[in-house]
Amino acid sequence: MTQPHPYNNPDTPEGNQPPAPQQPDYSAQPPQYAQPQVPQQPQPPYGAQPPQPQYYAQPQVPQQPQFGAQPPQPNMAYGYPQPKSKIAAGLLGIFLGGLGIHRFYLGYTTIGVIQLVLTVVLGIFTFGLVGLWGLVEGIMILAGAEYFRRDAKGVPLRD
Repeated sequence: MTQPHPYNNPDTPEGNQPPAPQQPDYSAQPPQYAQPQVPQQPQPPYGAQPPQPQYYAQPQVPQQPQFGAQPPQPNMAYGYPQPKSKIAAGLLGIFLGGLGIHRFYLGYTTIGVIQLVLTVVLGIFTFGLVGLWGLVEGIMILAGAEYFRRDAKGVPLRD
């Protein structure tokens, strides 16, 4: 038996023509999905190191002074000149003043070298009288003369 062709169905509105396929509606815009935005960081100049992020930052907790504790004193060994002893400088001037040792101790190296050279070179001819220069300066240091109250860096001598 022969079956009638499906397109020759008399129930179709046009008769022999097949129904038109459904076309999708392209006039509607497809949904827009937002792309994740990555913030652009400014690039450092050529050769510069980019900053590194700080991942493990420690919170700063202020230290409270303990009961009866003294405030911290500056460390004299790091950057602060220590005052020199007036007694040590005076005794070096009295006993080794002809060699300029007291001047070296106080930081006046140029005058110390001059005293040393004069004592060695002229001491032979003057029978050591150049050594009186150091003796007098040693006494002046111990007596507290204005010129000998500070060392070469301007720090006052301690007693």
